[in-house]
Amino acid sequence: MSKFKEKTALEHFLRNSVWPAYVGCTWAILYAVFVRFLEAAGGGIISMNGQFEDPKALSMASYIAGVVIMFCGFCLLGLVKPWGKVVPRWMPVISGRKIHPLIMLTPTLIGTAFLLAHAVSGILTKAFFLSRIITIDFPGWIQLNTQSLALWDLFFYEPWFLIMGLLAGLSAVHYALNSNIRFTVIRRFTIYYLLFVLLLIILFVIGTIFKF
Repeated sequence: MSKFKEKTALEHFLRNSVWPAYVGCTWAILYAVFVRFLEAAGGGIISMNGQFEDPKALSMASYIAGVVIMFCGFCLLGLVKPWGKVVPRWMPVISGRKIHPLIMLTPTLIGTAFLLAHAVSGILTKAFFLSRIITIDFPGWIQLNTQSLALWDLFFYEPWFLIMGLLAGLSAVHYALNSNIRFTVIRRFTIYYLLFVLLLIILFVIGTIFKF
């Protein structure tokens, strides 16, 4: 009986929690503006750690990353807004049509898996690097303070990915529950999904250590 109540309470909480999408959108915008766009403008923390071989390429990459991150942040709102389930009226030809849940969930879950795997593998490898257990190659730099960059990654960059991944995952669960996907199905899928994320983490760690 208590397990049933716990399941019902958890389902109710996830079904009614719209805050992860709003926090995730805000989190993405703040990172895009104060990290990526600042880096693209020639400032930022990354460039303070050394001298890049091609500053223009770094600037353009940071700008593109910022735009993509902001777009993904706004997409999270579609998981809690009506236009994430029904095509808005202002859209020509397809306005008013229902959106299949997988259209929203598939890219969100793929992105969430990447965010979580990137974060956990990055935290592990940077911790190993700072502990001098492994060495990491940092290509593209003429001069670089590897310790400083690794610390920045460990305490800021990777935690951002981790928090963003958790917020995106919670938003996806909220959307799934409100799309009439049964909670038992979501729980079963979550087990396989987490195993997939674990596999990605292992691959990312191995790839970083053995440089492939």
